[in-house]
Amino acid sequence: MPVIWLNTSTYPFLLTGFPGLEKSHHLISLPLLMAYIFILLGNGTLLFLIKDDHNLHEPMYYFLGMLAATDLGVTLTTMPTVLGVLWFNHREIGHGACFSQAYFIHSFSIVESGVLLAMAYDRFIAIRNPLRYTTILTDIKVIKIGIGVVMRAGLSIMPIIIRLNWFPYCRSHVLSHAFCLHQDVIKLACADITFNRLYPIVVVFCMGLLDFLIICFSYILILKTVMGIASTDERAKALNTCVSHICCILVFYVTVVGLTFIHRFGKNIPHIVHITMSYICFLFPPFMNPVIFSIKTKQIQSGLLRLFSLPYSRTRL
Repeated sequence: MPVIWLNTSTYPFLLTGFPGLEKSHHLISLPLLMAYIFILLGNGTLLFLIKDDHNLHEPMYYFLGMLAATDLGVTLTTMPTVLGVLWFNHREIGHGACFSQAYFIHSFSIVESGVLLAMAYDRFIAIRNPLRYTTILTDIKVIKIGIGVVMRAGLSIMPIIIRLNWFPYCRSHVLSHAFCLHQDVIKLACADITFNRLYPIVVVFCMGLLDFLIICFSYILILKTVMGIASTDERAKALNTCVSHICCILVFYVTVVGLTFIHRFGKNIPHIVHITMSYICFLFPPFMNPVIFSIKTKQIQSGLLRLFSLPYSRTRL
């Protein structure tokens, strides 16, 4: 006898904060709020500096601006619903708003991977062909790369998000996070979701994993070029320009891989650990990226000192 599902597709989804810790949501929201404020100020300041300081009008800093804009995008996408749940217990979210949020969250993740790849290409050109750096990476080419990164992410995520509108949702409408993720929503669908299960794996392989492998290959070529430099000081100087980017790569991919392993192999781990790791995945890279570049990049330090009207050094990397 076929199973007949009660069609509740018109019901809104219910977001979830930290199960079992509902009475502590206001306290939990404080560190999250501080992190959000720092992310907004840190990445916003980077964007302002890159726009305002002519010393930062170089391809390397344009790509850094794209990274900061991406971090702001994913933060502004998740922050309203997270704080809404923790502060006001506002859990309901309509299907359209939920699917849109999921689309932007996943798109920004792929954009960040693409920007990190573009930054690796930038470092490769800067070290391999320093005299032709600005002629190879012209403003027009940087813009084309940026548009390509955004279009690749937006178009690759669109098929699975569009299909979410076609599915009936007749199971529980409770999601596992305070924001919408495709993998959460698809579990609630009462339909054949084979495509929505397999397609994301292909996207992750073709985008995330392939990006990481190309980045690694780029650094092998960079290292080979640096080892060919006769002067030890010049070697150190060339490698020093890559440190910030390498740190950002590690921050991004370590958190993504950590979250993936917990979701795939952590069935016996308490659910609160899964939720906490998800927040870390979306907060840690946007939090750390401005810190890394502010500490390791003298031009950014000089721009910050100038912004706050303090004496600053004109020393360049």
